Amino acid sequence: MKEIRLGTIGSGVIVHSVLDAVKVTDGISLEAVYSRTEENGRKLAGEYGCAKVYTDLDQMLADDRINFVYVASPNSLHYGQTKKALLAGKNVICEKPFCTKAEQARELVALAKEKKLFLVDAVPTAFLPNFEILKRELPKIGPLKLALCNYSQYSSRYDQVLEGKVPNIFNPEFAGGCLMDINFYNVYLNIALFGTPEKAVYYPNIYKNLSDTSGIMMLQYPGFVCECAGAKDTWGVNSVQFQGEKGFIYIKDGSNGLAEIRVVTKTSDETFNEQPNPDRWFYEIQNLTKLLLADDYDAVYERLAVMPKVVEVLEQSRKAAGIVFKGDEA
Repeated sequence: MKEIRLGTIGSGVIVHSVLDAVKVTDGISLEAVYSRTEENGRKLAGEYGCAKVYTDLDQMLADDRINFVYVASPNSLHYGQTKKALLAGKNVICEKPFCTKAEQARELVALAKEKKLFLVDAVPTAFLPNFEILKRELPKIGPLKLALCNYSQYSSRYDQVLEGKVPNIFNPEFAGGCLMDINFYNVYLNIALFGTPEKAVYYPNIYKNLSDTSGIMMLQYPGFVCECAGAKDTWGVNSVQFQGEKGFIYIKDGSNGLAEIRVVTKTSDETFNEQPNPDRWFYEIQNLTKLLLADDYDAVYERLAVMPKVVEVLEQSRKAAGIVFKGDEA
């Protein structure tokens, strides 16, 4: 592949973060913007010097200049839009949480492989230099006993909830909620490192008839237990700590960006950081672009293999906790 030419779906904050990284990365560019409204589409396109704006998704997918579609719409739309793009012969980068059902995730992965198209889950974690350091350093702390993760960030849209409104991010009809958003990063990190847990139980805080606004996921692995705390209705010190028999690893600022890796044993105390740029999307787009331009399907599919496992754990645990999304029974 010589060049990545993106057509985007969505115009939220995370889209701007990704497109900011696209601007400073060679080999990838914004070709077109899709939005349900011309006004929103023109606004986003204008910010990034893009001339093409579509309000009809089928028309954008018929654009031969576009070879990648970036899906960053509300959670409930990810599956349908990703599938439509793959069937149109487009490679796809899909934002987390990818989709809401494990069977959908497996279907999309199979479809991409069948058509020999790239399908990427847009979670920065696996593309971060510090993630490789973390994997390298984990054996130093011996057999793991506890994993403690907290990622809490007060959402301005929670204020809307308190005012009686129903923003998409907390709306079960759009597959909203803290577990599918901010706590997702905690769950993803642990499954990417340790695989599917033996047991997963979610304890949510649910406001009225909305999805969860905060909660704690407990993941049971052979020999150790993991606590994943996430909140959009409060805030705190974000961090990850892996505690083993021979030491511990402390991750500054939590699972979302792996800002700094401190490794402490009985004989050493070292801190690692190969991410001088604090923008996690910078590393995601830089490293992802290299893989795509090299046509490295194996590396992309290897990372993608984590996502159906994550979706399955999220689906089973949220349903058991009473969080039901539109389309769950379909």
